[in-house]
Amino acid sequence: MVLSGAQIVGGVGVAVGLALSSVVVDELSGSTVISGFAGTATVLGAALLALPIAKAAGRGGRRAGLALAYLAALLGCAISVAAIGMGNWPLLLAGLVLVGGGSAGNLAARYSATDLSPPGHAARHLSLVVWAATIGSVAGPNLAEPADRIGMDAGLVEKAGPFAFAALAFAGALLIVLAGLRPDPLKLARELDGTPPTARGRTRTVRTAWLTLRTTPMARSALVMIAVSHTAMVSIMSMTPVKLHHDGSTLDVIGIVISLHIAGMYVMSPVVGWLADKAGRVPVLLLGMALLLGAAILAGTADHRVWQVTVALFLLGLGWSCGLVAGSALVSESVAIEERPAVQGLSDLLMNVCGATGTIIAGAIVGGLSYGVLGLVVGVMVTAAGLWLAATWRRSGT
Repeated sequence: MVLSGAQIVGGVGVAVGLALSSVVVDELSGSTVISGFAGTATVLGAALLALPIAKAAGRGGRRAGLALAYLAALLGCAISVAAIGMGNWPLLLAGLVLVGGGSAGNLAARYSATDLSPPGHAARHLSLVVWAATIGSVAGPNLAEPADRIGMDAGLVEKAGPFAFAALAFAGALLIVLAGLRPDPLKLARELDGTPPTARGRTRTVRTAWLTLRTTPMARSALVMIAVSHTAMVSIMSMTPVKLHHDGSTLDVIGIVISLHIAGMYVMSPVVGWLADKAGRVPVLLLGMALLLGAAILAGTADHRVWQVTVALFLLGLGWSCGLVAGSALVSESVAIEERPAVQGLSDLLMNVCGATGTIIAGAIVGGLSYGVLGLVVGVMVTAAGLWLAATWRRSGT
């Protein structure tokens, strides 16, 4: 319940900023290419904070790691409000890097649910925490418009209000984690597993994670598929508000499209988790690649049809859910409890670095070529990943 509550409140903060960040950067900078750096900044921030969060969790438990994430996001929102007030888009990008801590926190929370899950139930437990983000994440984009009006009534400049509202949401998530996450699930899991106190937090390093992955091929495969799923999702999602804005869509329409996309990411996650436990992790990962391919095709051929973009974004979210839930469960169950924070942190680092790279390339593709070409590039990427995973699965014989 505590993790779910933090996910709901933190999801509001992430989604409110997500709905407008690229549009605000586009307006302040006057450049579609630079607007792509809004998504890059938040994803990069999530990547940069992944290892510090994992290290904090390894030493002090999940509560310490999540608190660090939401505190960083709160500070980032405050910087973003100031930057918009000054019309300073580079400072806004800097603030968005810290706002990425909200995404990092919500991602890290999913692993907390697996610490005490029974064998064979990791995907279902993980998916329930992912699902909890539905309420906040779907509602968040639709709160952008009223938050903007309230912000202007309170004396903030236009489009600063949503970031101020997001700051309040992250403050709420921080309080929930600090006050409610007791006992700490990772600490309790280590006690039940018999991990010696001297071993806890001692080897939570990138080197340890890489050494662990060298001996766990299934965990390696899971990391690759999580990274590909996330890259495909953020590349298309980050540029969709800009496309719709240039096509003449209002903030309300953009908010609805992003809300349905986020619904695809989270609403069906319990079903995805159940399917991953019953049918296996790899089949669900392959299903995710197929859904991402369908989303890329629909988005790339949508032209000015908002309904087609909406369907594409929903499928994009559903494909991401398959990749995240099945891949994360496979990562968690493939490594020992004392090694999990390091490997999980590395997983989040890689997925967000790949996602940040994807948004940079996506902004350049849309600015220099078109949104349709972006759909083609993403389609080729997920097809190649799916074929590689299928071939690896056949060779492993599992």
